[in-house]
Amino acid sequence: MVEGVLGRKIGMTHIYRDGVQVPVTVIDAGGNRVVQRKTVQKEGYDAVQIGFAEKKESRTNKPMRGHFKKAGKCFYHLAEMRGDGLDGLEPGREIRLDEVFKAGDYVDVTGRSKGKGFAGVVKRWKFAGGPASHGSMHGRAPGSIGQSSDSSRVFKGMRMAGHMGDRTTTVQNLEVVDVRADENLLLVKGAVPGPRNGVMIIRKALKKAPKAAG
Repeated sequence: MVEGVLGRKIGMTHIYRDGVQVPVTVIDAGGNRVVQRKTVQKEGYDAVQIGFAEKKESRTNKPMRGHFKKAGKCFYHLAEMRGDGLDGLEPGREIRLDEVFKAGDYVDVTGRSKGKGFAGVVKRWKFAGGPASHGSMHGRAPGSIGQSSDSSRVFKGMRMAGHMGDRTTTVQNLEVVDVRADENLLLVKGAVPGPRNGVMIIRKALKKAPKAAG
């Protein structure tokens, strides 16, 4: 089966597990459908292309209509997924949530973080700032950024004021608390990147094995 699916963030809530309150993010992961099957013989690797968030054919341009023809539906979002045993996944096949994840699994969630506009170094990089009294006039300024004679330039990667957020971010090793396949809902422990209604990719965790049964 594929290594992951696409989903839409509904919001955060909490549930109780063994009398302990657990904060969870609710993700709607219904409607994932195989759009294209990629094989070693043709593309050089084994994977499937998945479509998410159905859209009207009239809103799709002509080349993409041809691409979506085998799937039978058009989609706003596409993503490639690898996995094991992909032979039965042909275009048009819907991927159920409980086929991919179960409670106790760990996942990596990739999304677009919330944009926070232009931010100074104190907010963006947690700089301490200067003295707040005795007329230092330093306040929240960044201070010196470069050298004079030796190197005579500012090195790449210098932490400075600038656009904060609004970038692709991955949060790793989040526990799957519950899989509600009938409602197409995935409950993940903790927070995930992005705002409500943001689209994200949920993959099986690379660095953590699932919990053993019992």
